[in-house]
Amino acid sequence: MIITIVIEQYGVTTNGISMTAKQLAKVLLCHGHEVRILCGVGSGSPEKIYETGVNRTPVLYQICKSQGMLLAKKNPKVIAAACDGADVVHMLMPSTLCKAAKAYCDEHHIPTTAAFHLQPENITSTMHEGKIKYINDRVYARFRRFYDQFDEVHCPSQMIADQLKAHGYRADIHVISNGVSSVFHPMRVEKPKEYQGKFVILMVGRLSVEKRQDLIVEAVKASKYEKDIQIILAGQGPWKAHIESLARSLTNPIVIQYQKQDELVKIINYADLYIHASDAEIEAISCIEAFTCGLIPVISDSPLTATKQFALDEHNLFHNGDAKSLMEQIDYWYEHPQEKQELSQKYITYAKQFSADQCVAQLEEMLLQQAAKNSKE
Repeated sequence: MIITIVIEQYGVTTNGISMTAKQLAKVLLCHGHEVRILCGVGSGSPEKIYETGVNRTPVLYQICKSQGMLLAKKNPKVIAAACDGADVVHMLMPSTLCKAAKAYCDEHHIPTTAAFHLQPENITSTMHEGKIKYINDRVYARFRRFYDQFDEVHCPSQMIADQLKAHGYRADIHVISNGVSSVFHPMRVEKPKEYQGKFVILMVGRLSVEKRQDLIVEAVKASKYEKDIQIILAGQGPWKAHIESLARSLTNPIVIQYQKQDELVKIINYADLYIHASDAEIEAISCIEAFTCGLIPVISDSPLTATKQFALDEHNLFHNGDAKSLMEQIDYWYEHPQEKQELSQKYITYAKQFSADQCVAQLEEMLLQQAAKNSKE
């Protein structure tokens, strides 16, 4: 098939949706499809890239850029070039570009599908309104105008699928993990000299309010093993200065730095514990990447995070927003290395179902079905 993927920016390693699109394209190419990328800005090969340019509206541009995201312009000529002749066009966000592409595809009878990757709480938390249900419900309602135009919608987790159903979305929802690249696998990696003898705690992801990296700092401060703990936050974002300020009193200076994939795999394999503290999360591929390598997680039990589905033990969860609860789980795993090693092996086996090839094959089936359905009509 010829498959067009529509996304705001492509090939950007600091943006989760962009990384998901990149992985999807890579597997689809391996399966023999032609892949086109319609985006504001992007880079790739052998994908065919169609760029519309970046929306630089003042204020909006700065806010989005601080979150590691750029918004695309809509360019009718580029949209037509990317969509004409496609067997199916798959859209990843309810953005201006995707709305324009959807309108073009409908007018020219080109099959379309969509994916729900942008949780409303990710937007409202930026404005410090992430816990106000009325406001989040308004965002869900606004998004629904876009998603109700599709017969088939992909959701990375059952949690977000349930949210869409609860908010009246009418499309046929397919729950399929985004999957993990084969690059992430267990390997023997020695800790760097500066971390030897330390209990290394890792969290990966954007530094922002709803991700709650502050809880990790507060929990470590309260731990009886604080002097032996090293926190590594692999990511970047607008909350960096705040987290650095909170962490000034730690015995071992916090490390906050975006990591390239090859270096991240090494860190995961020498770390002792992965923490996912987010209040809101559609799936959290970074958590799956961690336990795929055998690094056991401790995850927030927030009702708005799908990541809690990955807990295999009661000590893999802590109470949402509760630094003391998180501290208790950190101390538990520090004190039970043998149990941690045994659970690590269970996670390696459990993770096999989340391989990118297996997950994309399921999504590919959805794309094929929509293309076939439209060809009959």
